[in-house]
Amino acid sequence: MKPLSHDFMDDLRRLRVLREFRERGTVTATAAALHLTPSAVSQQLAGLAHDLGFPITRKDGRRITLTPRGEALLSHADAVFAQLEHARHDLQTFDETLRGTVRIGAFSTALAGLLPTALDNLTADYPDLIVSIRQSEPPELFDQLDAGRLDIAIAVAFGGSPTVGDPRYHRVELGADVLDVAVPAGHPHAADVSIDLRDLATDAWITGSPGGCCASITATACAAAGFTPDIRHHVDDWLAVTQLVAHGHGVALLPRLAQQDLPPGLTVRPVASQQPRRHLFAAVQEGAQGSPLLHAVLGHLKVV
Repeated sequence: MKPLSHDFMDDLRRLRVLREFRERGTVTATAAALHLTPSAVSQQLAGLAHDLGFPITRKDGRRITLTPRGEALLSHADAVFAQLEHARHDLQTFDETLRGTVRIGAFSTALAGLLPTALDNLTADYPDLIVSIRQSEPPELFDQLDAGRLDIAIAVAFGGSPTVGDPRYHRVELGADVLDVAVPAGHPHAADVSIDLRDLATDAWITGSPGGCCASITATACAAAGFTPDIRHHVDDWLAVTQLVAHGHGVALLPRLAQQDLPPGLTVRPVASQQPRRHLFAAVQEGAQGSPLLHAVLGHLKVV
């Protein structure tokens, strides 16, 4: 193998493509995430391999996978990107004054149940800090974080979110969002202190889109109680869910972060046995966690 040139890492754009390929698994998915054509992605990878002098991908049946050297290259690239992110935030806050703008992306219930209080406290503690929020969910949420359009991503630990050990991100656990049972006020178990899910085995159920986080939690909790729920409605908007329950069209598991301004005619009770919950976390790009601005914001993001 010919010796590597001293500038083999100069073109960070191609390393970003290789990083994205590692996470997406296919050229097509990588191209979609980066808004490129599959041909452009293939050319970037081929050009990087040519300059390096060794293959970074290989065919494995119908799939293309990273070679061991490709994996080793990415482990160094992860460190490079983290150091660049650290430098960017270090220079941005060089005078140690907590002023500037922090952009947060989060899913809808975090926007309603977590961020308003956090923004109240941040405004009081850091009057020169501007926080901008945007509604977004994985995988688009992390695409925006990768592209630098967001500084902090808030998500639920579920499919589409990065794993705990993902080297691209520094992850902060925010706590658990417990799900309670929502039933119509006239339901036979509305007066119970807590509700055993087995007592709702014959009820119609309302849950989120199939395959989504809350739909999966509902299916798992009901299975643990010994029954398969009769899912009558698939609804992702929590305001619509509470209205449907209040009007007697089903029962649902309702996250506590979504229990804002509940309509009349709705009763919420804890689950009698093990309470179902979803786990929230915030992520910043690896290397950015030392930023005083981000540290201040992350310190105010906790599920109560």
